Amino acid sequence: MNSKKGLDFKHKEVINIKDAKRLGFVQDVTADFETGTIKEIIVPGNTKFFNLFSSGEELTIPWTSIKAIGDDIILVDF
Repeated sequence: MNSKKGLDFKHKEVINIKDAKRLGFVQDVTADFETGTIKEIIVPGNTKFFNLFSSGEELTIPWTSIKAIGDDIILVDF
């Protein structure tokens, strides 16, 4: 997989290939500053109570779980 800049991931939708569930949109990435590689992508949690209150939990998806990166979508095996 080609190296990408963290900003290239913002606003891409993340979809789990195991169950085709939409996990949300990339909010942030974490990187290893020594190697300059991206370690994880972070997606806001979408657990809601009566669609009113978000749980505030984030999904942290390791780089190794990313299977494909398209123009608008990131496919993960998570």
